Amino acid sequence: MALLPSALKRFLIGEPIASSEDQHHRLPKKIALPVFASDAISSTAYATEEILIVFLSLAGVGIAAFKNLVPISILVILLLIIVVSSYRQTIYAYPKGGGSYIVARENLGKHPSLVAGASMLVDYILTVAVSVAAGVAAIVSAFSGLAPYRVELCVGFIILVTLANLRGIKESGALFAPPTYLYILSLASLILVGLYRVYFQDLGPIDHSSVVAIELLEGQKSLTIFFFLKAFSSGAVALTGIEAVADGVPAFEKPEPKNAAKTLMWMAVILGTSFFGLSLLAQKLQPLKDHEGNIKVTVMAQMAEQVYGGRNIFFFVTQFATFGILILAANTAYADFPRLSSIIARDKFLPRQLANRGDRLVFSNGILFLGTAASGLVIAFGGIVNALIPLYAVGVFTGFTLSQFGMLVRHRKLKEQGWQVRAFFSGVGSLTTFFVASIVVVVKFTDGAWIPAIVIPSMMFIFVSINRHYNYVRSFLKIEEGYVAPRHTHLVIVLVGSVNKGVLQAVKYAESLRPDKLLALSVVGSPDERAKLETDWAKHNLTIELDMITDEYRDITDSVLRRINELDDETSDDVITVVIPEFVTSFRSKWLHNQSALLIKAKLLNRPNTVVTSVPIVIPKHT
Repeated sequence: MALLPSALKRFLIGEPIASSEDQHHRLPKKIALPVFASDAISSTAYATEEILIVFLSLAGVGIAAFKNLVPISILVILLLIIVVSSYRQTIYAYPKGGGSYIVARENLGKHPSLVAGASMLVDYILTVAVSVAAGVAAIVSAFSGLAPYRVELCVGFIILVTLANLRGIKESGALFAPPTYLYILSLASLILVGLYRVYFQDLGPIDHSSVVAIELLEGQKSLTIFFFLKAFSSGAVALTGIEAVADGVPAFEKPEPKNAAKTLMWMAVILGTSFFGLSLLAQKLQPLKDHEGNIKVTVMAQMAEQVYGGRNIFFFVTQFATFGILILAANTAYADFPRLSSIIARDKFLPRQLANRGDRLVFSNGILFLGTAASGLVIAFGGIVNALIPLYAVGVFTGFTLSQFGMLVRHRKLKEQGWQVRAFFSGVGSLTTFFVASIVVVVKFTDGAWIPAIVIPSMMFIFVSINRHYNYVRSFLKIEEGYVAPRHTHLVIVLVGSVNKGVLQAVKYAESLRPDKLLALSVVGSPDERAKLETDWAKHNLTIELDMITDEYRDITDSVLRRINELDDETSDDVITVVIPEFVTSFRSKWLHNQSALLIKAKLLNRPNTVVTSVPIVIPKHT
């Protein structure tokens, strides 16, 4: 954002916030719930759909698919209870945030922590891509004419959410809270009205008359354990976002752990009851969905249309609420990705820029990187949700597993009061989530689960490489005992193009440095240029030595570098300062001037014992 003109930057992200104001920008629970729980709660909009895609379209079991919805939802809810119990412990044990990464770092060591960090960063990028793609799918279900613009809509909404988060976590949370609560109310309404009509008004299944729908319902294959596990792993994406609260504890109002733990429990209750209610309603209404996209209307839209008796006001409220929560579910990732990447950056495994807070007390570089990566993913996969889901679950459950196993190790090490019970839950949780992660990799490997299985180790390699660089730089710069900085002779070279005010100012500045040797250096292209420069030099009584190089090929940069090397060879301990008169004009007229100074500075930057100084000559804007 530093490249934006100041006025535009202020308009887009607001006035800067002082560091001392940090406490006033913490989140109360009512705002923290939509910020950190929108991802998990929003997964109810597509988790049931993903289960049906596996059963109907891939397994081909036909009407029998609906009998397995409720059993799978119960398994997912049991898994939810285990994971939430473990993360509640993490909140109190590590109130400074960081979630899986911090737990693994403190209890399992460097490499497991890097696996956890890479897994969660990948998960957050996918959270944005999947949530926004699913939100656009909800709108396309209501307005089919928008289908050709699916990718453009996805990228546009990612940009909007990115800008909102650059304004600050509290501002974005207040902005996103109403749509989250609207979705919770519309979801509750859909489930309660739907189940009432099913059980008390004999509301029947949805009428499916298309060729594709008939083929899906007439499937007669036996359900194999492979496809059951594949459907379960698809439904388990409902747990994505559970770790967000543990990652973002420092963003809560004081007492941070207590408020974060309450928010986590609210999220679990809303998610568990909603997911079970939707699965039960889907079992009765029998909505359809195929993996090839022939049925374009989402499962939620089909159920809303059936429950409310058509595409009326209640249907559209449900669709817009679904669209809103899914778009804003990306906000969970925007709250946690920058914070987690800042922690990893402080540990020197990511670029230091990610650890810096921006004007609005948010980690702006992390927010911008997240938005860019998610946009690239949406473009690569055409904005299709079920193409992204297999990538989603691997990182989620890898992070879950390492976090819970890390907590198990911590309990056994510290043996605090009641540690046995907590260790039991952590142990069972780590085994369960490891089992789910293994299932996802195996049963969805060819569907795209191989991508994170390669990306996560690749990110670990990047982490280690970055860390090795920072350690090398630190060891190089470390002051050893008895070290004294050597005394160097000082050679100052003023670069000259022609004799003008800028050159005169640069010469005066160079003289003030009191160097051991001072000379001016110029590259000319012909004898005539040489003669003119000599005449002008004498005319203005410039007494310092003028060294001119004739280069008929007009290669100024290389000629200057060659001459500097020659001068440097004359004295072995020279420190060379190159003084460059540089004209500074207005932004709109900068392109009218050649930028040879930039090229020379770029080349000299990597030259040892060389200092480059620009003497700016500011040209006022003319009217």
